[in-house]
Amino acid sequence: MAKVNVKNEQNVETLNKQEAFFMKYKKAIVIAVVAIILVVAGIILYNNLIKQPREAEASTALAKGQELFNGGDFDKALNGDKAGFGGFLKVASDYSSTKAGNLAHLYAGLSYANLGKWNEAIEQLEKYSPASDQMVGPASVAALGNAYAHVNNFEKAVANLKKAAKMADEKAADGINNSIAPTFLLQAAEILEKQGKKDEALAIYQDIKKKYVSAPISQEIDKYIERLTVK
Repeated sequence: MAKVNVKNEQNVETLNKQEAFFMKYKKAIVIAVVAIILVVAGIILYNNLIKQPREAEASTALAKGQELFNGGDFDKALNGDKAGFGGFLKVASDYSSTKAGNLAHLYAGLSYANLGKWNEAIEQLEKYSPASDQMVGPASVAALGNAYAHVNNFEKAVANLKKAAKMADEKAADGINNSIAPTFLLQAAEILEKQGKKDEALAIYQDIKKKYVSAPISQEIDKYIERLTVK
């Protein structure tokens, strides 16, 4: 979670399966970050306008950290800039009862992930109470799943990625979130496939094909299905 940018997809077919697998998971956290950043600014604005002074104070502190986060200075975002901002960890501790304090755990987890400190990322992301919405909540759970993938806890990785997809679908108007849910399910299926659980992976690929017909990923899902069905 250098500055967070979504890079163009590299051609992983030139790599062996092991390299391709871990390359995807190195980038997977970025997908979650982008989804969160698109929405989180609106949440901060709301928090700044609410009536509780403590919540407003916490939101102001969080906004300072967001500037550092968006600028790619993840260490200062976590631990403070020695210029008045104490860091996401301090915001989470000092304002634990506020919405901004809760968001600080999320930002701290994403900051640790960008620094490659996956166990610390997991600890902070576990402390975050997901928002009840179509983007931030699901994306945060997916970020947790990707963090677990990085420490080779694939069972929890798959469980969280599936949960994230379900959360996204549940908040969608028609029960189908074509933007992020199939992406999270694809990641879960690839983990299962890597573990040799091909039947479980195939079931997810087929579900993506059937359910998310309007999703961009549906244009290439057949290749994943064929990989497990063509002998």
